[in-house]
Amino acid sequence: TKGLPQVTVEHDGKAVDIRRNPNNQNTINPDFAKTSRPCPPFCIQPGSLAPGVETIAELEVLDYAKRMSAGDDSIVLIDSRTPAWVKRGTIPSAINIPWTRLNLARGASPFEIADILQTVFGVQESEGLFDFSAAKTVVMFCNGMWCGQSPNNIRTLLKFGYPAHKIKWYRGGMQDWEALGLTTVKGD
Repeated sequence: TKGLPQVTVEHDGKAVDIRRNPNNQNTINPDFAKTSRPCPPFCIQPGSLAPGVETIAELEVLDYAKRMSAGDDSIVLIDSRTPAWVKRGTIPSAINIPWTRLNLARGASPFEIADILQTVFGVQESEGLFDFSAAKTVVMFCNGMWCGQSPNNIRTLLKFGYPAHKIKWYRGGMQDWEALGLTTVKGD
């Protein structure tokens, strides 16, 4: 924005400046240039995914990333895409939790899901039940408004009882991020 030329965040222990690409000749990444995809599976997602889950845009993602990098450990930015997509580029400060790692039908085990809930999302286990009172605010994204990977993760978290008000969804995902020419980093 006019008053916010860049945001510096931490990614893999290093400072990364997120800004728009200043090259006026820059074009969108070809991975996100398609305007049509077969539905299913690439159906357009609704603007509001679930009651209580807030749909956000780039400036809110930047704010969450900035707060995380300033030491706020009550937030986690999750790239829900599969590793092959993440290797091509992701939002700085995001970590990868592929949608398949939270999906029982795709081979995730209940133990793996419980481990992710506890170690990544800050959920506590008490007498065999999940306690979400200290759960982190989760900001999730995937490839864009036609991608079901972050919606799948969000619906799974909701099924486990994750509080909807602690889930934020960046619906535009990497397609909008790339269309705006914002900084990306290669994922692991």
